[in-house]
Amino acid sequence: MRCLEIKREMHDRDIAEVTSLLDAAERADGRRPLSDHLYLDLVSGGADGFAGLLAWEPGHEHPVAYAQVSQGNDSHIFELVVHPHHRYDMATIGPELLDAALDVVRSAGGGAVNWWVYEPTTAHRTLADDAGMHQDRTLYQMRRSLPTERHATIETRPFVPGADDEAWLSVNNRAFADHAEQGGWTLDVFRTRQQESWFDSDGFRMYERDGRLAGFCWTKVHHEGHDPSASDHASDLGEIYVIAVDPDFHGHGLGSEMTLAGLDHLASHGIDNALLYVDAANGGAVAMYRRLGFDVHSTNAAFVTEVENRPGPVPERLGAC
Repeated sequence: MRCLEIKREMHDRDIAEVTSLLDAAERADGRRPLSDHLYLDLVSGGADGFAGLLAWEPGHEHPVAYAQVSQGNDSHIFELVVHPHHRYDMATIGPELLDAALDVVRSAGGGAVNWWVYEPTTAHRTLADDAGMHQDRTLYQMRRSLPTERHATIETRPFVPGADDEAWLSVNNRAFADHAEQGGWTLDVFRTRQQESWFDSDGFRMYERDGRLAGFCWTKVHHEGHDPSASDHASDLGEIYVIAVDPDFHGHGLGSEMTLAGLDHLASHGIDNALLYVDAANGGAVAMYRRLGFDVHSTNAAFVTEVENRPGPVPERLGAC
């Protein structure tokens, strides 16, 4: 019989066990599970609204699945990872974890829940439907090879930590005022990102016009199984991590120029392929990226529901722990 532990705080051993599961899923799937927001919440031990759910089975020293609830800007965010060796049990593991996660949200006052799924299958859609969730958003991952045929015609400079934080935060939050994940950042959230091992201020390109920050292109490099300091980066993937133009400077073609500036930077460091994420409903952005040579590589879907408020304690353990 499976045992489910529900943790509001993650200690070093918990983090190590979950990280090992994430590593196994990454080796099997070729991509890292958990979004940056959820992963940082995990490794920090869990912020307000956090719950980590670990599923165990007798005879296994590792968790067979992990789910997490974290608080987003205007909703609870849920993600689910099943160990590759136990995915044949997805039809039972999935509902157990999802039901427990929704109970956690109910006990915390209820509200909107977003479950992000990479390349959703029939099993995911069935699980979502059974839980009363519907697909609300679709996110494309788009890719292209480098270098590009066109190059940026604007001059950008690297981000300067400390000196540029406030200006960046203002532009980011203005540009993403209606965006659930990227809007509403705080300086603490931003500075936490700057502490990540992948952060590179030189790959964070800033463009100023009329004495103001007009746009930025923040890039990120995914090192594919080798030393990040190695000179050969051909197998790495460069990501346009966050890109925006201040609303006051819309209509001047800066979206394309900032994208090209980021791609030029990645190509100059020997990276042969780039990716980015864009909401499928944002037709203008999708069309712009297609004009710049990007094609859809994969799809993420957000399944959503509204959970009622049901105060009351949630057990720390379910099943025979």
